[in-house]
This record gives sequence, C-alpha cells and structure tokens, in this order.
Amino acid sequence: MKHGRNIIWTYIKIVFALTILAISINMFLGPHHIAAGGVSGLGILLESALGLNRATVILVLNIIMLILALIFLGKKPFFKVLFGSLVFPAIIEIVPEYMITPDRLLSVIFGSAIFALGVAILYKNNSSSGGTTIPPLIFKKYFNLSTSIGLLMTDAVVVSLTLFVFGFDEFLYAILSIVITSIVMNYIETGTNRQKSIMVLSENHLLEINTRLSQEIGRGFTILEARGGYSNLSKEVLLIVVTDQEFSKVKPIIEEIDPNAFVIVNSVAEVMGSGFTYHPIE
Repeated sequence: MKHGRNIIWTYIKIVFALTILAISINMFLGPHHIAAGGVSGLGILLESALGLNRATVILVLNIIMLILALIFLGKKPFFKVLFGSLVFPAIIEIVPEYMITPDRLLSVIFGSAIFALGVAILYKNNSSSGGTTIPPLIFKKYFNLSTSIGLLMTDAVVVSLTLFVFGFDEFLYAILSIVITSIVMNYIETGTNRQKSIMVLSENHLLEINTRLSQEIGRGFTILEARGGYSNLSKEVLLIVVTDQEFSKVKPIIEEIDPNAFVIVNSVAEVMGSGFTYHPIE
C-alpha cells in the first residue's frame, strides 16, 4: 500500500513539474518567440514559421524520439521517458497561451527560472519530458560523447534556427535563457546554503588554531597526516568545513594566531552529516 502511494505521489510531482514547464513556455518564453532549445523550442519555431500547433509538434517530435529510444537505447530508457513524452504535449495544449508581461527581458529571466525548477523536479523524480534529452543518450552510447555536450549540441541547433525564423535579438535572448536555466538548475540541485572546506597547515600553531576554532566556531575537525614533498617531513593538516557565514570568523582567527599559516579554501556545493544535514555540533 505504501509503495503504491509513493508511486502515485511521484507521478503527481511529475505532472506538477510538466505543468511548470508548460507555464514557462506558454506564458513567458513562447509569447516573446524565445526558442531556448528542446522540442518545446522547436514547437515555438514551427508554430511561427509554418502555423503548426505547438502541442502537436511537440507530440510528434516526442513520438519520434521515443521510437529512437526504443531502437537505440532499449526498453529501460524508453519507459523512463514514456510518461513525460506523452503527457507534456497534452499539458502544453491545456495551459493557455498568455503573455504575463510585455517586458521581454523579465519574461526570459522568470520564464527560464521557472523552467529550471520544472526540469529539476523531473530529474529528482527520475523522469523527463522526453524530446531532445534522448539524442544525447544515443550519442553517449554509440560515440562515447558526454551527455552534457550532446545536449548542448542539440540545443545549439534549435537556438541557431531562431536566427532564421525570428532574428538576431531573439537568438541572443534564447542564449540568455539557456544560461539562466543552467545557473538556476545548479543552485536548485546543490542548494543555496554553500559551505567552504578549509585546510590549514601551520608549523608551530596548529593545536592553538584547532582549540580557538573549536571554542569560537563550534565545528568538528579532522587532523590529516601529510608529508612535505620537498622536505619529506611528516606534517599535520587541519581540515574543517564551515558555512559561508562562519568562514568570515575563521579567517581572522587563523591570521591572528599564525600569519604564515598555509591555508587552502574550497567552495563546497553540498555537505551531508552531523552539523549540516542532521544537527549542529554543540
């Protein structure tokens, strides 16, 4: 029973994500002729160039891609994108085409951000809206081409067609839309609460640095054993992960205790475990 409810909930989330995509296309990007890649972009292009129904174009293209997936990729990828490929055109048809704002730049910014949210939800639920997500998988399987490059190539073809159908301004806006979508998706997937990992190497003050940071920051530490590449001497390296806000306190403490300390700081997209995803260290 619980498994059945989980499946139903997953499909509800997929439909919700597809609706978000449809709103982005029909109310933000489409009315301003922004064809930012994918079958939805081709739908916008062919609707304007040939007068074809946008939802019908997306459905036909998705069916073609499903056939290619079944032939070249097998049953598993086929069934993975089947639901989204068939439901997405229906939702595109249901969601009204309405221009939310006449400002093209605002439409691109918000439309792309909304689109990124929809795609992120689909990815999280192991689903897809079909379309041009399939050719990159074929390229990867038969030509050993990374999926990111394959997707970039297919989107580049669609965006390039914008030059001939709409013009140079729309072409630039389409590129901007892809950039915004990529940035927002990255933040959604990795979270906005970024952390920093800090590695500290101090000749004579490592214990003091450790003690001060433990008292004032309240984070756990790891001591790593290392060996100098030039001196071949054993050394200890202090490793700590802190939030961006805590980092502003860490740096002055280290500089105060040992101005000559060797410090490496890296941005960390995600941290899981005690003090971050569970509870703060007391």
